[in-house]
Amino acid sequence: MATRQELANALRALAMDAVQKANSGHPGMPMGMADIAEVVWNHHLRFNPQNPSWANRDRFVLSNGHGSMLQYALLHLTGFDLPMQEIERFRQLHSKTPGHPERGLTPGIETTTGPLGQGFANAVGMAIAERVLAADFNRPGFDIVDHRTYVFMGDGCMMEGISHEAASLAGTLGLGKLLAIYDDNHISIDSEKSTMEHWFTDDTPKRFEAYGWHVVRAVDGHDFEAVERALRAAQAVTDRPSLVCCKTIIGKGAPNKENTGAAHGAALGEKEVAAARECLGWKYPPFVIPADIYAAWDARARGRELEATWQAKFASYAAQHPQAAAEFQRRMAGELPNGWRAQREAMLAAVNQKGESIATRKASQNAIEGLAPNLPELIGGSADLAPSNLTLWSGARPLTRGGGGGNYLFYGVREFGMSAILNGLAAHGGLIPFGGTFLTFSDYARNALRIAALMRAGSIFVYTHDSIGLGEDGPTHQPIEQPATLRYIPNMEVWRPCDTCETMVAWLAAVEHRDGPTSLLLSRQNLPFQARSAAQIALIERGGYVLSEATGSAPRVILIATGSEVGLAMQAQKRLQEESIGTRVVSMPSTTRFDRQEQSYRDSVLTPGVKRVAVEAGVSDFWRKYVGLEGAVVGIDRFGESAPGADVFNYFGFTPEHVVAAAKRVLGA
Repeated sequence: MATRQELANALRALAMDAVQKANSGHPGMPMGMADIAEVVWNHHLRFNPQNPSWANRDRFVLSNGHGSMLQYALLHLTGFDLPMQEIERFRQLHSKTPGHPERGLTPGIETTTGPLGQGFANAVGMAIAERVLAADFNRPGFDIVDHRTYVFMGDGCMMEGISHEAASLAGTLGLGKLLAIYDDNHISIDSEKSTMEHWFTDDTPKRFEAYGWHVVRAVDGHDFEAVERALRAAQAVTDRPSLVCCKTIIGKGAPNKENTGAAHGAALGEKEVAAARECLGWKYPPFVIPADIYAAWDARARGRELEATWQAKFASYAAQHPQAAAEFQRRMAGELPNGWRAQREAMLAAVNQKGESIATRKASQNAIEGLAPNLPELIGGSADLAPSNLTLWSGARPLTRGGGGGNYLFYGVREFGMSAILNGLAAHGGLIPFGGTFLTFSDYARNALRIAALMRAGSIFVYTHDSIGLGEDGPTHQPIEQPATLRYIPNMEVWRPCDTCETMVAWLAAVEHRDGPTSLLLSRQNLPFQARSAAQIALIERGGYVLSEATGSAPRVILIATGSEVGLAMQAQKRLQEESIGTRVVSMPSTTRFDRQEQSYRDSVLTPGVKRVAVEAGVSDFWRKYVGLEGAVVGIDRFGESAPGADVFNYFGFTPEHVVAAAKRVLGA
């Protein structure tokens, strides 16, 4: 029978062999955490390799994602659909074993990790999701939502600022089902010896205790029984998240490189791999695992039994609580409620009929008020700006410490942490999360937005105060480049609506778009309502449409505008028409959506050969792909000024006169 040490050494061997074959990767962390991984995956983690999406599985997150070969080795050995051929193709084109774990590519990967600290924040989101869903669906005698979230993290995760944000909130909320395991090997890429005394001297256990965590200190990460005791102690604490601090040796088993920076981020080299085999007593060729070790790791039978037991409980639950069971299944499947189409049309019709001229941030709040009663999976929040973002609604129930549920999170001033937590909520399943802050502060969270897009998480980012129109707060708070840079993120849906009707469509599109994140860019100032036909309303969801056609003749110029500048374009059109210059106004609330439309539709909106002027209070270069070099852009390519919003708009030329002049210029008039 294989020993625990042999099981752990199988992880070490696969990691060092795969990295060596690729001549690229990080063998040190997998070799250092192998013993811990054996304890967690063989004796604590509840999962079914044959059904990676089982609803009540424990979630496992590798925040120190550079050590991806540890997770790939675990998935392979425990029986997931990750054959040895994929292990041998580590870091190769189109393999299922990329350099860092990617959700949606490799079976069993819960979230995309690699940028340090974000996986930890994702895990906080998953633990929040477990609490919320447990409160929504559990009934006496039926804890159908009852799982833990385990996260591995290293020194790099601890040094990244996002870990402070996420750990602080997790402690405040008392997330007792969250268990973090800290790989304290005290090695960093820049270190020449086993110390980071020049740049990382934090007392990490004290820090987490100050956040309100339960901390198990100074665990020998290479002592199976010590790790086992530490995990049992952590699991016994249910009113706080737990941090288990494990002292480990990076690259353990590589006799000349263990406990050095050289083991961190490069292949060990053929000689050192051979020496490690000798040191570990691993007698097998590369990528060969003995049958008894495979058998000891194989979790398929255990996983089937775990899920079958839960399925039997769920069947009894469904018999006694059929409506709740059906709702749980719907939400975990990511399906919208029955009758959704009729509900969305009724909400849109009501907004159009009301025809309010209000700020789109207020229109957004009104949209949430309409959506929330029909979407119990909607969970919102704001980074300490709820009165400004208007993310609160009348049915909001704040999530607080104490174990109860809720549908609203006060994130505090933690934009980056909030955004990565949203990604964790979305990745968990069963919820549609959104969070708000000012648009200019999206820069604090930029990498979480990129990761959301990379893994196609259905997070919704609500960004208000979307232009120089916010006024007196000045250039530190006035976004200039942010709308364009958000649009440049692949898979990111971006909406900048011009009034209440477009805002409602943007929200409906966001909750229906489950294959990627959405950013909603909303105004502080009131914007005029634009009257539309039913046909025009139906076209809004295509991202761009003709809002006002030229009268009397074919259009000679097309004005393209978004958000607060649509009203400005409408004023300019009136003046141009008075001078017998046929002018079409195109509202383009979502360039990302418009760009996906068929060419014939795009040509019907932006007729080839017709001169164009784009109008947006943001950087001008983005719009060149629509107007061409022969067109014009009324934009802003410098930082703003501190003054009332109307004065700032006038100062920077966002006036009907300036738009008219730009149109005449492109026409040569």
